[in-house]
Amino acid sequence: MTGTDVERAAAEAVSALAPHSGLDWQVRAGSLDWSCWTTAAHIAHDLTAYAAQLASRAPSAYLPLDLRVRPGTPPAEVLTVVSASARLLGAAITAADPGDRAWHWGPCDPGGFAAMGVAELLLHTYDIAQGLGLPWRPPPALCAPVLARLFPDNPQGPPTEALLWSAGRLALPDRPRRTSWSWQAALTDSPAAGTTTDLPAGRTDR
Repeated sequence: MTGTDVERAAAEAVSALAPHSGLDWQVRAGSLDWSCWTTAAHIAHDLTAYAAQLASRAPSAYLPLDLRVRPGTPPAEVLTVVSASARLLGAAITAADPGDRAWHWGPCDPGGFAAMGVAELLLHTYDIAQGLGLPWRPPPALCAPVLARLFPDNPQGPPTEALLWSAGRLALPDRPRRTSWSWQAALTDSPAAGTTTDLPAGRTDR
């Protein structure tokens, strides 16, 4: 995946959410414990972190930095921060050599960071849309390459439903909803480490 994919995913997110920026974004974002506002700020944080990580070629850990969106920022402006962060990540990916590596629970290539950025945008836009009562789902054309790069054990079937199942968002007719999941972005066979609390399922990426 490429920096262009990240910017496409960001455009999809903003197109879906910006018309509804006047709603109450303090409601819970789908199945997450976060509000819609906090989830949008989280997207921007992770995209910025990925950009800095790849630009630095950090070899063994995440850089000690965090993006903080000021409390009280209107949702429309938070989405502007998301767009800016996506452009930063897209630029970092485009500027990187295909052979460059940076740490994400092991050595990760630019395409891996692109896939993670797209996944963050698609999955969390879905979460926010759920919270706001919007009938939005991630586009199949972006879901398919994310699945291929991050979820090699993904189920057969429509890419959108397969991605949402892989990331613990929904059940499939023949598969119960996942209560634990991880994605593999590093170019090694070593298992991912660390946990986050942005999902009810046991996610093991950044």
